[in-house]
Amino acid sequence: MTARTLYYAPGACSLASHIVLEEIGAPYETIRLDLAKGDQRAPEYLAINERGRVPALYEEGWVLTENAAILRHLARSHPEAGLLPEDLRGQAAADEWMAWLSTGHHIAYAHVRRPERYSADEAAFSEIRAKGADTFGDLCTMTEVRLSNGGWALGERYSVVDAYLLVFWVWARGPTIGFDMPALFPAWTAHARRMAERPAVRAVFAREGLALPA
Repeated sequence: MTARTLYYAPGACSLASHIVLEEIGAPYETIRLDLAKGDQRAPEYLAINERGRVPALYEEGWVLTENAAILRHLARSHPEAGLLPEDLRGQAAADEWMAWLSTGHHIAYAHVRRPERYSADEAAFSEIRAKGADTFGDLCTMTEVRLSNGGWALGERYSVVDAYLLVFWVWARGPTIGFDMPALFPAWTAHARRMAERPAVRAVFAREGLALPA
């Protein structure tokens, strides 16, 4: 392995960490997992991340998991990239955003995508999915309001938060949720389109085989 390796799955939440690795410009490698085939449960991967999920970041004998932690670590390891504010309140605002996304949007989406995590009764799955979709929509509306002034998540400064936001825009437009993002969430869609202009985002979307926001 090189000094830094990202374990990811195309279109998964690891997309955020993948983008930030590309943004900082330091050497790294990627190992692609096929979640549909169960690569995340293979013994080789469980030896890296016993939780069996992505992302996982390997650095010289050390492994870090969870997007919010990886994003902060990468930004702090490469301050020259300017991906986190230097002031305490700015950092707190970034932490607030990432907590909001990881504990709100991600969990609501999981109720739609993975209802078996929340009930062993298959008869309950449709209700879990429906409620998860409603909650996800409400959260997207609140995020739309937060982005309605234009610019980036933290104002004029691009940050790791913007990479994380893009994950949930992609998920919202995908087949699991199927929102018409330009019609329902124009400010968030404008943000996603600004993201699509960044070379790092273009490179990662091409590597993962994803369609850029349009």
